[in-house]
Amino acid sequence: MTLNSIPLATPELQIGDGARRNATMICAPVMAETAEQMLGQMRKAKELGADLVEIRIDYLKSFSPQQHLEVLIKQSPLPTIITYRPTWEGGQYDGDESRRQATLHQAMELGADYIDIELKVADKFFSSIQGKKPEKVKVIVSSHNYENTPSAEEIGNIAARIQATGADIVKIATTALDITDSARILQLIAHSQVPTIGLAMGERGLISRILCAKFGGFLTFGALESGIHSAPGQPTLRDLLDLYNFRQIGPDTKVHGVIGKPIGHSKSPHLYNPAFKKAAFNGIYLPLLVDNVANFLNTYSSPDFTGYSYTIPHKMAGLECCDEVDPIAKAIGAISCMIKKPSDGKLIGYNVDYLGAIAAIEEGLGGSSSASNGSVSPLAGRLFVVIGAGGAGKALAYGGKEKGARVVVANRTYEKAKDLARKIGGESMPLTELDDFHPEDGMILANATSVGMKPNTDATPISKKALSRYSLVFDAIYTPKWTTLLREAKETGAKVVFGTEMFLNQAFVQFEKFTGLPAPKDLIRETLARNT
Repeated sequence: MTLNSIPLATPELQIGDGARRNATMICAPVMAETAEQMLGQMRKAKELGADLVEIRIDYLKSFSPQQHLEVLIKQSPLPTIITYRPTWEGGQYDGDESRRQATLHQAMELGADYIDIELKVADKFFSSIQGKKPEKVKVIVSSHNYENTPSAEEIGNIAARIQATGADIVKIATTALDITDSARILQLIAHSQVPTIGLAMGERGLISRILCAKFGGFLTFGALESGIHSAPGQPTLRDLLDLYNFRQIGPDTKVHGVIGKPIGHSKSPHLYNPAFKKAAFNGIYLPLLVDNVANFLNTYSSPDFTGYSYTIPHKMAGLECCDEVDPIAKAIGAISCMIKKPSDGKLIGYNVDYLGAIAAIEEGLGGSSSASNGSVSPLAGRLFVVIGAGGAGKALAYGGKEKGARVVVANRTYEKAKDLARKIGGESMPLTELDDFHPEDGMILANATSVGMKPNTDATPISKKALSRYSLVFDAIYTPKWTTLLREAKETGAKVVFGTEMFLNQAFVQFEKFTGLPAPKDLIRETLARNT
C-alpha cells in the first residue's frame, strides 16, 4: 500500500479572508474531574482556536447526567461531541452499559452536536433510539485499535461495517507501529465517500493527525496542553495552528520533513514551517520518526512528498535510496538532504552538513569559509579530531580534509574509524584511547555522535581533563545547546562552537533547495534562538 496519486476528498476552500485552505476541524478533548473545570477548559479551547470540543464525561468524578449534562452542553462556547468511553474501548467508564447509552440518548435530546458510540455496540444503540434522533445531532461510530494498524483491506471492512450501522461519521483510530501505517489511514480518508475521522496513534502516527487536512479528514484532535491528551501522539492545539499552520494545509500542499530516529528533539519543524509561511510557500515540514528509510520512501511516493532532511541514524541509508547523488555527498558517503525532482520523481541526495559544520568551525577560529578571495582556511594544517564515523562524522572528516586539516577519526567501533580515515587520507583510533591522545596542544575537536543529546544530557564522549589540549571544541548536537561537552570545554578555556551554528548554515541551504526561494535568514536565526 503506497500513498501515491490519491484523489483528494476535499476541494481547496476560500473561507473568510482566504487564509483557510481546508475544511478539517480541530477538536479539543476536554478531560477533567468536575463540570466547572470542564467549562474552563472549553473556554480555553475557544481562545486557542479550536472548532469544537469533545466532552469526555467518562473522566468526571461523581457524574450525574441530570445535574451535569445540560450544563456542559448548553454552556459550551463551542459545538460539542459527547463521548462516554467505556474501559473496554480505552476509556474511563466502568459501569452499566444500559446507563451509559441512556446518557448518550439524553445528550442528544439536550442538543449535543455530535455523540460518539463504539462500533461494538452501535447496532444496539441505533435500535434503541428507533430512528428518533434529533435532526441536528450527528452520530460518530468509532473503532479504536490500541495494538496495531490493520491492513488496508481490514480498515476498509471496518469502515464499511461502521457505515452499515447508520453512522453519520466514521471514526477509525489505530496504533502506528511504523510510520508507514499512517499511509493506510490517509488512504481511507482520501477515498471515503462519507465524513471520516482517521488517525494513527503514537509518535509514528503524528503524520496522520496533521496531513488529514490535506487528504480531507473530518477533524483532528489537538490537546489543550502538552502532555495532557486523550490518546497517544496527540499534538497540542498551539502546535497544530502555530507550528504546523494547520489552516493553510491544502490538497496541493507540498510535504517535507526531517527523517531520523529519535526525532522528538528536532527543532527543524520550528525553523522551516515559519520560514515557509514567511516566504508564502505552500509547504509543510514534519518530524518523521522512520525505522526503515526505503519503506518510508516507497510508501509515501506521491509527487507532493517532495523533500527531506536526514539526521541520525539515517544519513547513509538515505544515500542508498537516491537515484542521483551529488559528488560531495558521494565522497562523504552520506546525505543530509533529499529532493524529489518534479519532472520525473527521481530522488537527489546532497550533503549540506559539510557546508554548515565547516563554516561554523572556521568562523569559530576567526576565519572565513569563503574561497572566492583565495584565502587559506584557518583549519589548514591544524590537527582536527572527529569523534564519530557515521554520516555527520564523515561530513566533518571530509570537510576538514578539503580545508587542509590533518584529520584523526575516533570512533567506538574502530573498524569504522579506520575505514573513514583511509578514505580521506587521515589517521584513526578507538574512542577509548582518545583521553590519552596528546601529540600536541591547540588541537580542534568535533563531536559528531549523539552522545550528550537529549534526554541523556549528562553524557560526554571525552573526559574534561583531556579537553585542556584543545583550543576549539565543536558539538554537532544542538539539543541542548550547551551540552556537557561544550560546558566542560569552556571551563577548560577552549573556544566552543554550538551545533546551532552548523544547523543554521545548512538550514539556509536546504530551505533554498526545498523552495527555490531565498532563505529568510534573519527569521530562521531568530526562530532557532527562541527554541534552543
